[in-house]
Amino acid sequence: MKSKMSERQTNLPLTELTAISTIDGRYRGITAELAPFVAEYNLIRVRLEIEAKYLVALSKVGLVRPLSPAEVKTITSFGPELTLEDAEKVKEIEDKLQHDVKAMEKAFRDEVKGTSLEDVTEMIHFGLTSEDVNNLAYRSMLKRATQAIMVPSLDNITDFLVDFAQQYKKQPMLGRTHGQPAVPTTVGKEFVNFAMRLNEQTRQLQTRGLKGKLTGAVGNLNALNEVHPEIDWITFSSDFVESLGFTPNLATTQINPYEDVIEYLQNYMRINGVIKDLDQDIWRYISDRWLIQQVVGEEAGSSTMPQKVNPIKFENSEGNEIMANAVLGAICDALGQSRLQRHLSDSTIVRNNGLALGFCLVTCKNATQGLTRIKLNPEQIMEDLNKDWAILSEPAQIILREAGVAGAYDLVKSLSRGISISREGWQKWVDELPISENLKIPLKSLTPETYIGLAVELTDLAIKDIKASRKK
Repeated sequence: MKSKMSERQTNLPLTELTAISTIDGRYRGITAELAPFVAEYNLIRVRLEIEAKYLVALSKVGLVRPLSPAEVKTITSFGPELTLEDAEKVKEIEDKLQHDVKAMEKAFRDEVKGTSLEDVTEMIHFGLTSEDVNNLAYRSMLKRATQAIMVPSLDNITDFLVDFAQQYKKQPMLGRTHGQPAVPTTVGKEFVNFAMRLNEQTRQLQTRGLKGKLTGAVGNLNALNEVHPEIDWITFSSDFVESLGFTPNLATTQINPYEDVIEYLQNYMRINGVIKDLDQDIWRYISDRWLIQQVVGEEAGSSTMPQKVNPIKFENSEGNEIMANAVLGAICDALGQSRLQRHLSDSTIVRNNGLALGFCLVTCKNATQGLTRIKLNPEQIMEDLNKDWAILSEPAQIILREAGVAGAYDLVKSLSRGISISREGWQKWVDELPISENLKIPLKSLTPETYIGLAVELTDLAIKDIKASRKK
């Protein structure tokens, strides 16, 4: 009985329930749209795409016979049109060769057999090292996944924050520093602060460039220059890399140094930090009942306390942010070193870019979903704002200092620090100040609800800046 149970448990089919990673398991429904960009299936497709374009480039400098438009179309379609069944055949070849790029090369050669391109078979992967293909493939995948999936998802959460800020830009709320009552701000201003931070980092991510290399086994174009010294291989390499949308890197070993990728991924880490900060603040506002969560259908907030509506989307987002930045941090730390002209650990590490982006996507989407379920509780906000008028000690001491009252700060501190002042008590507090009646008039007109500075104007400016950045 135990033997049969053990056999069933160790031969489970790969499903969302049996996947080892939560990205391919529990969160597959959230991350599925990322898979076509970061899965190994797509890595094979992009490698084929690059190999085909390289063959076309060789034709343009005369190392391969002129290719007809139909042949160019055929050869450059191999990558984009590669089916999952085709990719599985590549993996079967890899199992025999124990080399993933060589397996792809052999599959490419098999594809041209029986076609008009069969005579150029030996020029496939001519003079290249695997890393010439891989560095371009992984960066293409990272860039495409970012542009197609991640940037729109990040802009979606930013848009929600902007809309919320616009709607509640005039709603006063108590500001808190060091967790203690400070001076008033507005709901809109606090939400737009996050929108600005997130938008700035997203725009940096969207426009951030990557470098590419095609320089051979140790970075000197040895093989290509040996057989065809008459060709300007430095220009060829630069032109080819630029044609793929990357900045040429000519100072390399076998690998393309990863500082550009590290900066790219650290951009994601900063974005995750902003979202985590947002998650934690929203969690606190919900705890204070300044924000109320929507009750959704048959959802349960607790296995034992039926009344609960927990902020699970924000908590889930925060947890996945921790995982995302842990993976991103490990990748960034590892990719910064390569022993001598290369060693292979980076090949294992960069395969996890998709895992890192998966955690980033879950972080973003859960925070967004959480935001769609909240609504303002202005009654509680106003009650807490007006609970202690001692928060008006800041403008009080400023008004007194402006009027030339000696030791104004210390005077107000001695009368307000550590005590609570009610709405009614404020008038009495001002009356007892050792100042002239004329100075008491502006102090008595102060209220927590109106002492919001230029919060509304600053919110409008921030929203304007965010919208303008999208048009660039």
